[in-house]
Amino acid sequence: MTAAALPAMFSLAGKRGLVLGIANEHSIATGCARAFAACGATLAATYLDEKARPHVAAVAEALPVAFLLPCDVHEPGALEAVFAEVALRWGRLDFLLHSIAFAPAADLHGRVVDSSPEGFALAMDISCHSFLRAARLAEPLMPQGGALLAVTYQGSGRVVPHYNLMGPVKAALESAVRYAAAELGPRGIRVNAISPGPIATRAAGGIEHFNEMLDTAAREAPEHRLATIEDCGALAAFLVGDAARMLTGTLIPVDGGQHLLA
Repeated sequence: MTAAALPAMFSLAGKRGLVLGIANEHSIATGCARAFAACGATLAATYLDEKARPHVAAVAEALPVAFLLPCDVHEPGALEAVFAEVALRWGRLDFLLHSIAFAPAADLHGRVVDSSPEGFALAMDISCHSFLRAARLAEPLMPQGGALLAVTYQGSGRVVPHYNLMGPVKAALESAVRYAAAELGPRGIRVNAISPGPIATRAAGGIEHFNEMLDTAAREAPEHRLATIEDCGALAAFLVGDAARMLTGTLIPVDGGQHLLA
């Protein structure tokens, strides 16, 4: 490969991507969407509900996003409607980012062993199974292959104080990424996950003592700094592009090395 060919490998020009999970300008999905757009991709994005719409629209207009659609992944038919619109407008999809997570506060703030069946099921549906549903819906729109990307956290593999119910849920998501990578690989569809360190997002605000998690991460990480949504975006843009064509089923930390420590 010549040096002249390298810039093209890192370009997303001509690619079309769907971003699920922008809540506001501080979202991890926002950092990723900005990186996708900066690399030349054309984007579509979703917003949760009318309350969230103005905040997501502000991000979408600045990028810009080609079209913005409502999507509560727990609402029957909502995700299907998004993909139907993508199929109608574009006829294909090159990559997808899933950056959605939720657990009811009563279950998130209590012990995992005390979690309610309803709360556990809801957290699993929104945070994990919606990724699998999105993968299934994206598959027919990727006849020439594509890339799917999820967002996880190291609380999946070790006990992080106050992360509670989201630990087992993210562990399930990571397993889903591996199985989807194996099942969709023959279609040329790659499936990966990024694992940022703690970042002050709207979703993270639901975790008790979250500021302590931020302080611990900054203190413990070998780089002694916190990851940013821009750091996440840089990795995400690489993973959905052609330069990462041989990477699938991987989980890559973006945490300044905090994951190295016991």
